[in-house]
Amino acid sequence: MTTKLFDLTDRIALVTGASRGIGESIAKLLGEQGAHVIVSSRKVEDCQRVADEIKEAGGSAEALACHVGDMTQIQEAFAYIKNQHGRLNILVNNAAANPYFGHILDTDIGAFNKTVDVNIRGYFFMSIEAGKLMRENGGGSIVNTASVNGLQPGMMQGIYSISKAAVINMTKSFAKECAGLNIRVNALLPGLTKTKFAGALFDNDAMYKMAMQQIPMRRHADPEEMAGTVLYLVSDASSYTTGECIVVDGGLTI
Repeated sequence: MTTKLFDLTDRIALVTGASRGIGESIAKLLGEQGAHVIVSSRKVEDCQRVADEIKEAGGSAEALACHVGDMTQIQEAFAYIKNQHGRLNILVNNAAANPYFGHILDTDIGAFNKTVDVNIRGYFFMSIEAGKLMRENGGGSIVNTASVNGLQPGMMQGIYSISKAAVINMTKSFAKECAGLNIRVNALLPGLTKTKFAGALFDNDAMYKMAMQQIPMRRHADPEEMAGTVLYLVSDASSYTTGECIVVDGGLTI
């Protein structure tokens, strides 16, 4: 017997931070399952490459530049989506900032503001704008990419870890208040994943070896290994799931 629980045909999905890494893998998988994917990040050229690859594989996609740390760009992006599509069924808040890797006492205001503007304020107002569109059209699904650092602070990643802890609580807050609107809100908490974004950890041999000793599966993840959880969370397979923060970390937090 076949199932269509993961079928996303006719759904409009916006994936931020989708020009590379985990976001790119998520965008491509949603496209494979039939969604029209709006591939978004700061640079439209990078988004266009991913959108073109989705279309070459038989899917439907378009590129949309949006810096989620810029309130004006958020408003412009959602005005475009409303005018072009009239609805949004899926939002994946995946864009993130991690500009500082070092001792927490040496965090400067620039790194603090950039991290908070993208990871907290950006996710918050992206969710508000998406939620308003979803409310007008009978519901939808929002997935936030948080991190295991939101549960256990990462060494030398203080403000980033703090921001991801905020994303976890934000997920639960939106889920509780939006459940009656048929808007489900969940989060993905990746462990150590091989991306350019996590380059500082992979470039530090001592820290990488330490991480491997703490991960029961004794390996890092590839971006593609995060996408399946997001597919579950945005599909009908998770129709009674909201407010959940699913950890995908090879056993690190056991």
